Amino acid sequence: MYKSLTWLKLQIFPFLPNLHQQLKILRFVSTNQRMGWTSYLLILIIVVAVVSIFLYFFQERFLFHPEKLPKDFQFQYENQQVDEYNLELPDGAVINGLHFKPEQRSRGLVYYLKGNSKSIKGWGKFAVDFTLHGYDVIMIDYRGFGKSTGKLSQESMKKDALYVYDRLKEKVKEEHIIVYGRSLGTGLATKVASMNNPKALVLACPYFSMSKNVKRYLPLVPLGLVMRYQMPTYKWIKYVDCPINIIHGTNDRVIKFGSSLRLSKIKPDATKLYPIIGGGHKDLHNFESYHRALGEILTSKGRTEVDREKTSIDFIRTKRKKK
Repeated sequence: MYKSLTWLKLQIFPFLPNLHQQLKILRFVSTNQRMGWTSYLLILIIVVAVVSIFLYFFQERFLFHPEKLPKDFQFQYENQQVDEYNLELPDGAVINGLHFKPEQRSRGLVYYLKGNSKSIKGWGKFAVDFTLHGYDVIMIDYRGFGKSTGKLSQESMKKDALYVYDRLKEKVKEEHIIVYGRSLGTGLATKVASMNNPKALVLACPYFSMSKNVKRYLPLVPLGLVMRYQMPTYKWIKYVDCPINIIHGTNDRVIKFGSSLRLSKIKPDATKLYPIIGGGHKDLHNFESYHRALGEILTSKGRTEVDREKTSIDFIRTKRKKK
Protein backbone atom coordinates (compact mmCIF):
# COMPACT_ATOMS: atom_id res chain seq x y z
CA MET A 1 0.00 0.00 0.00
CA TYR A 2 2.75 2.44 0.95
CA LYS A 3 4.56 1.88 -2.35
CA SER A 4 1.35 2.70 -4.22
CA LEU A 5 0.89 5.94 -2.30
CA THR A 6 4.49 6.95 -2.90
CA TRP A 7 4.08 6.33 -6.61
CA LEU A 8 0.93 8.50 -6.67
CA LYS A 9 2.68 11.27 -4.83
CA LEU A 10 5.60 11.32 -7.27
CA GLN A 11 3.59 10.87 -10.47
CA ILE A 12 0.26 12.68 -9.90
CA PHE A 13 0.46 15.06 -6.98
CA PRO A 14 2.67 17.68 -8.73
CA PHE A 15 -0.20 18.24 -11.16
CA LEU A 16 -2.91 18.69 -8.52
CA PRO A 17 -3.65 22.33 -7.70
CA ASN A 18 -4.27 22.02 -3.96
CA LEU A 19 -3.88 19.84 -0.86
CA HIS A 20 -7.61 19.07 -0.68
CA GLN A 21 -7.56 17.19 -3.98
CA GLN A 22 -4.40 15.35 -2.95
CA LEU A 23 -6.10 14.09 0.24
CA LYS A 24 -9.16 12.95 -1.70
CA ILE A 25 -6.96 10.85 -3.98
CA LEU A 26 -5.18 9.31 -0.99
CA ARG A 27 -8.46 8.34 0.68
CA PHE A 28 -9.79 6.85 -2.57
CA VAL A 29 -6.71 4.64 -3.09
CA SER A 30 -6.62 3.51 0.55
CA THR A 31 -10.32 2.61 0.56
CA ASN A 32 -10.03 0.60 -2.65
CA GLN A 33 -7.05 -1.32 -1.35
CA ARG A 34 -8.91 -2.19 1.85
CA MET A 35 -11.87 -3.35 -0.24
CA GLY A 36 -9.47 -5.45 -2.36
CA TRP A 37 -8.04 -7.30 0.63
CA THR A 38 -11.53 -7.77 2.07
CA SER A 39 -12.69 -9.29 -1.20
CA TYR A 40 -9.74 -11.69 -1.29
CA LEU A 41 -10.41 -12.75 2.31
CA LEU A 42 -14.09 -13.28 1.58
CA ILE A 43 -13.33 -15.40 -1.46
CA LEU A 44 -10.86 -17.49 0.58
CA ILE A 45 -13.45 -18.08 3.31
CA ILE A 46 -16.05 -19.14 0.74
CA VAL A 47 -13.60 -21.54 -0.95
CA VAL A 48 -12.60 -23.11 2.38
CA ALA A 49 -16.26 -23.47 3.36
CA VAL A 50 -17.18 -25.14 0.07
CA VAL A 51 -14.20 -27.53 0.27
CA SER A 52 -15.05 -28.35 3.90
CA ILE A 53 -18.68 -29.16 3.09
CA PHE A 54 -17.70 -31.23 0.06
CA LEU A 55 -15.07 -33.14 2.07
CA TYR A 56 -17.47 -33.83 4.92
CA PHE A 57 -20.07 -35.49 2.71
CA PHE A 58 -17.79 -37.15 0.14
CA GLN A 59 -14.60 -37.98 2.06
CA GLU A 60 -15.05 -41.73 1.55
CA ARG A 61 -14.40 -41.18 -2.17
CA PHE A 62 -11.02 -39.62 -1.38
CA LEU A 63 -9.95 -41.88 1.49
CA PHE A 64 -11.03 -45.29 0.21
CA HIS A 65 -10.63 -47.03 -3.14
CA PRO A 66 -12.44 -50.35 -2.76
CA GLU A 67 -12.63 -53.18 -5.22
CA LYS A 68 -15.93 -55.04 -5.07
CA LEU A 69 -16.11 -58.75 -5.85
CA PRO A 70 -19.09 -60.89 -6.85
CA LYS A 71 -20.34 -63.34 -4.23
CA ASP A 72 -19.30 -66.32 -6.34
CA PHE A 73 -15.71 -65.09 -6.84
CA GLN A 74 -13.16 -67.81 -6.12
CA PHE A 75 -9.88 -66.81 -4.44
CA GLN A 76 -6.86 -68.57 -5.91
CA TYR A 77 -3.20 -68.27 -4.91
CA GLU A 78 -0.23 -70.28 -6.06
CA ASN A 79 1.48 -72.44 -3.46
CA GLN A 80 -0.76 -71.24 -0.61
CA GLN A 81 -3.30 -73.08 1.49
CA VAL A 82 -6.25 -70.78 2.02
CA ASP A 83 -9.79 -70.99 3.33
CA GLU A 84 -12.49 -68.37 2.85
CA TYR A 85 -14.97 -67.41 5.53
CA ASN A 86 -17.87 -65.02 6.03
CA LEU A 87 -18.52 -63.59 9.47
CA GLU A 88 -21.97 -62.16 10.11
CA LEU A 89 -21.93 -59.20 12.48
CA PRO A 90 -24.59 -58.26 15.04
CA ASP A 91 -25.98 -55.50 12.80
CA GLY A 92 -26.39 -57.86 9.84
CA ALA A 93 -23.29 -56.81 7.91
CA VAL A 94 -20.97 -59.53 6.63
CA ILE A 95 -17.17 -59.43 6.82
CA ASN A 96 -15.42 -61.57 4.26
CA GLY A 97 -11.98 -62.89 5.10
CA LEU A 98 -9.26 -65.36 4.21
CA HIS A 99 -7.29 -67.77 6.36
CA PHE A 100 -3.83 -68.59 5.00
CA LYS A 101 -2.10 -71.61 6.52
CA PRO A 102 1.62 -72.40 6.78
CA GLU A 103 3.02 -75.65 5.44
CA GLN A 104 4.75 -76.47 8.72
CA ARG A 105 3.37 -76.58 12.23
CA SER A 106 1.92 -73.21 13.17
CA ARG A 107 3.83 -71.05 15.63
CA GLY A 108 1.10 -68.41 15.91
CA LEU A 109 -1.32 -66.20 14.02
CA VAL A 110 -0.99 -62.84 12.26
CA TYR A 111 -4.12 -60.68 12.19
CA TYR A 112 -3.52 -58.59 9.05
CA LEU A 113 -5.39 -55.28 8.63
CA LYS A 114 -4.82 -53.99 5.11
CA GLY A 115 -4.62 -50.62 3.36
CA ASN A 116 -7.33 -48.43 1.82
CA SER A 117 -7.40 -49.83 -1.72
CA LYS A 118 -8.73 -52.81 -3.63
CA SER A 119 -9.60 -56.03 -1.77
CA ILE A 120 -7.97 -59.00 -0.11
CA LYS A 121 -7.89 -60.62 -3.56
CA GLY A 122 -4.72 -58.62 -4.22
CA TRP A 123 -3.51 -58.17 -0.67
CA GLY A 124 -3.61 -61.92 -0.13
CA LYS A 125 -0.38 -62.44 -2.02
CA PHE A 126 1.51 -60.81 0.87
CA ALA A 127 0.48 -63.60 3.24
CA VAL A 128 3.53 -65.59 2.08
CA ASP A 129 5.77 -63.23 4.06
CA PHE A 130 4.20 -64.62 7.24
CA THR A 131 3.33 -68.23 6.37
CA LEU A 132 6.99 -68.60 5.38
CA HIS A 133 7.88 -68.16 9.06
CA GLY A 134 5.22 -70.60 10.23
CA TYR A 135 2.33 -68.23 10.95
CA ASP A 136 -1.32 -68.53 10.05
CA VAL A 137 -2.66 -65.31 8.55
CA ILE A 138 -6.16 -63.86 8.86
CA MET A 139 -7.03 -61.07 6.41
CA ILE A 140 -10.35 -59.26 6.23
CA ASP A 141 -12.02 -56.86 3.84
CA TYR A 142 -13.58 -53.77 5.38
CA ARG A 143 -17.24 -52.99 4.75
CA GLY A 144 -17.82 -52.18 1.09
CA PHE A 145 -14.56 -53.87 0.03
CA GLY A 146 -14.45 -57.19 -1.79
CA LYS A 147 -17.38 -59.35 -0.68
CA SER A 148 -17.90 -57.56 2.63
CA THR A 149 -21.19 -55.72 3.11
CA GLY A 150 -22.49 -52.93 5.32
CA LYS A 151 -22.04 -49.20 5.70
CA LEU A 152 -18.52 -47.92 6.28
CA SER A 153 -17.68 -45.52 9.12
CA GLN A 154 -14.84 -45.06 11.58
CA GLU A 155 -16.97 -46.54 14.35
CA SER A 156 -17.96 -49.59 12.30
CA MET A 157 -14.35 -50.18 11.25
CA LYS A 158 -13.21 -50.17 14.88
CA LYS A 159 -16.05 -52.40 16.04
CA ASP A 160 -15.53 -54.87 13.18
CA ALA A 161 -11.78 -55.12 13.76
CA LEU A 162 -12.33 -55.72 17.48
CA TYR A 163 -15.15 -58.21 16.85
CA VAL A 164 -12.98 -60.33 14.55
CA TYR A 165 -10.15 -60.23 17.08
CA ASP A 166 -12.50 -61.40 19.84
CA ARG A 167 -13.48 -64.36 17.67
CA LEU A 168 -9.82 -65.15 17.04
CA LYS A 169 -9.13 -65.14 20.79
CA GLU A 170 -11.66 -67.93 21.14
CA LYS A 171 -9.45 -70.13 18.92
CA VAL A 172 -5.91 -68.89 19.63
CA LYS A 173 -4.28 -67.69 22.84
CA GLU A 174 -3.35 -64.02 22.69
CA GLU A 175 0.27 -64.80 23.48
CA HIS A 176 0.43 -66.33 19.99
CA ILE A 177 -1.34 -63.50 18.11
CA ILE A 178 0.52 -60.71 16.28
CA VAL A 179 -1.53 -57.75 15.07
CA TYR A 180 -0.20 -56.32 11.80
CA GLY A 181 -1.47 -53.10 10.25
CA ARG A 182 -0.55 -51.67 6.86
CA SER A 183 -1.18 -48.00 5.98
CA LEU A 184 -4.89 -47.42 6.70
CA GLY A 185 -4.91 -50.59 8.81
CA THR A 186 -2.24 -49.27 11.20
CA GLY A 187 -4.73 -47.13 13.10
CA LEU A 188 -7.15 -50.06 13.45
CA ALA A 189 -4.35 -52.43 14.44
CA THR A 190 -3.26 -49.99 17.14
CA LYS A 191 -6.83 -49.72 18.42
CA VAL A 192 -7.12 -53.52 18.60
CA ALA A 193 -3.80 -53.85 20.45
CA SER A 194 -4.69 -51.05 22.85
CA MET A 195 -7.77 -52.96 24.05
CA ASN A 196 -6.22 -56.42 24.13
CA ASN A 197 -2.96 -58.20 24.96
CA PRO A 198 -1.46 -59.63 21.76
CA LYS A 199 2.08 -60.93 21.48
CA ALA A 200 3.17 -57.92 19.42
CA LEU A 201 1.98 -55.02 17.28
CA VAL A 202 3.51 -54.39 13.85
CA LEU A 203 2.79 -51.12 12.03
CA ALA A 204 3.91 -50.70 8.41
CA CYS A 205 3.74 -47.08 7.16
CA PRO A 206 1.61 -45.77 10.06
CA TYR A 207 0.05 -42.32 10.23
CA PHE A 208 0.18 -40.18 13.39
CA SER A 209 -3.52 -39.65 12.79
CA MET A 210 -5.48 -39.68 9.56
CA SER A 211 -6.67 -36.12 10.01
CA LYS A 212 -3.13 -34.85 10.56
CA ASN A 213 -1.96 -36.66 7.44
CA VAL A 214 -4.74 -35.08 5.34
CA LYS A 215 -3.85 -31.69 6.88
CA ARG A 216 -0.70 -31.69 4.73
CA TYR A 217 -2.88 -31.32 1.64
CA LEU A 218 -5.64 -29.10 3.09
CA PRO A 219 -3.94 -26.82 5.64
CA LEU A 220 -6.79 -24.28 5.85
CA VAL A 221 -9.66 -26.74 6.25
CA PRO A 222 -10.84 -27.29 9.88
CA LEU A 223 -10.33 -31.06 9.73
CA GLY A 224 -11.09 -31.47 13.42
CA LEU A 225 -14.70 -30.63 12.53
CA VAL A 226 -14.85 -31.98 9.00
CA MET A 227 -13.03 -35.34 9.14
CA ARG A 228 -15.27 -38.25 10.12
CA TYR A 229 -12.26 -40.59 10.04
CA GLN A 230 -9.85 -39.10 12.57
CA MET A 231 -8.07 -42.40 13.34
CA PRO A 232 -5.88 -40.96 16.16
CA THR A 233 -3.14 -43.58 16.24
CA TYR A 234 -1.08 -41.37 18.56
CA LYS A 235 -3.84 -41.55 21.21
CA TRP A 236 -4.47 -45.29 20.97
CA ILE A 237 -0.80 -46.27 21.00
CA LYS A 238 -0.45 -44.90 24.54
CA TYR A 239 -2.53 -47.82 25.79
CA VAL A 240 -0.65 -50.58 23.96
CA ASP A 241 1.16 -52.85 26.43
CA CYS A 242 2.80 -55.30 24.02
CA PRO A 243 6.04 -54.71 22.04
CA ILE A 244 5.51 -52.19 19.21
CA ASN A 245 7.37 -52.58 15.92
CA ILE A 246 7.22 -49.83 13.31
CA ILE A 247 8.39 -50.32 9.71
CA HIS A 248 8.45 -47.31 7.39
CA GLY A 249 10.11 -46.28 4.13
CA THR A 250 12.20 -43.12 4.29
CA ASN A 251 10.92 -41.99 0.86
CA ASP A 252 7.23 -42.49 1.60
CA ARG A 253 5.34 -39.56 0.04
CA VAL A 254 1.85 -40.64 1.07
CA ILE A 255 2.52 -40.97 4.80
CA LYS A 256 5.75 -39.25 5.74
CA PHE A 257 8.45 -41.15 7.62
CA GLY A 258 8.27 -38.41 10.24
CA SER A 259 4.93 -39.79 11.46
CA SER A 260 6.67 -43.00 12.52
CA LEU A 261 9.40 -41.03 14.24
CA ARG A 262 6.77 -39.18 16.27
CA LEU A 263 4.90 -42.37 17.11
CA SER A 264 8.10 -44.12 18.21
CA LYS A 265 8.72 -41.41 20.80
CA ILE A 266 5.37 -41.91 22.56
CA LYS A 267 6.42 -45.23 24.12
CA PRO A 268 10.15 -45.38 23.32
CA ASP A 269 10.98 -48.23 25.72
CA ALA A 270 8.41 -50.52 24.10
CA THR A 271 8.94 -49.44 20.48
CA LYS A 272 11.44 -50.48 17.84
CA LEU A 273 11.63 -48.49 14.60
CA TYR A 274 12.82 -50.12 11.37
CA PRO A 275 13.63 -47.47 8.72
CA ILE A 276 13.56 -48.92 5.20
CA ILE A 277 16.10 -46.72 3.43
CA GLY A 278 14.72 -45.58 0.07
CA GLY A 279 11.40 -47.33 0.59
CA GLY A 280 8.19 -45.70 -0.61
CA HIS A 281 4.59 -46.28 0.38
CA LYS A 282 3.70 -49.13 -1.97
CA ASP A 283 7.02 -50.86 -2.50
CA LEU A 284 8.24 -51.82 0.99
CA HIS A 285 7.97 -55.50 0.08
CA ASN A 286 10.52 -54.96 -2.70
CA PHE A 287 13.27 -54.19 -0.16
CA GLU A 288 15.33 -56.89 1.54
CA SER A 289 15.52 -54.75 4.67
CA TYR A 290 11.73 -54.99 5.02
CA HIS A 291 11.81 -58.78 4.91
CA ARG A 292 14.74 -58.93 7.31
CA ALA A 293 12.79 -56.72 9.71
CA LEU A 294 9.74 -59.00 9.45
CA GLY A 295 11.93 -62.06 9.98
CA GLU A 296 13.44 -60.56 13.11
CA ILE A 297 10.01 -59.64 14.52
CA LEU A 298 8.33 -62.96 13.70
CA THR A 299 11.14 -65.32 14.70
CA SER A 300 12.90 -63.26 17.41
CA LYS A 301 16.17 -63.98 15.64
CA GLY A 302 18.80 -61.64 14.31
CA ARG A 303 19.57 -61.08 10.65
CA THR A 304 17.77 -63.56 8.40
CA GLU A 305 18.35 -64.38 4.75
CA VAL A 306 15.65 -63.37 2.27
CA ASP A 307 14.26 -66.15 0.07
CA ARG A 308 13.28 -64.43 -3.19
CA GLU A 309 11.20 -67.40 -4.34
CA LYS A 310 9.11 -67.70 -1.17
CA THR A 311 8.54 -64.04 -0.28
CA SER A 312 6.80 -61.10 -1.97
CA ILE A 313 10.06 -59.29 -2.68
CA ASP A 314 9.65 -59.50 -6.45
CA PHE A 315 5.92 -58.78 -6.57
CA ILE A 316 4.94 -55.73 -8.62
CA ARG A 317 1.82 -53.92 -7.43
CA THR A 318 -0.45 -52.94 -10.29
CA LYS A 319 -1.79 -49.41 -10.51
CA ARG A 320 -5.46 -48.79 -9.89
CA LYS A 321 -7.33 -48.60 -13.16
CA LYS A 322 -8.87 -45.28 -14.01
CA LYS A 323 -12.60 -45.33 -14.64
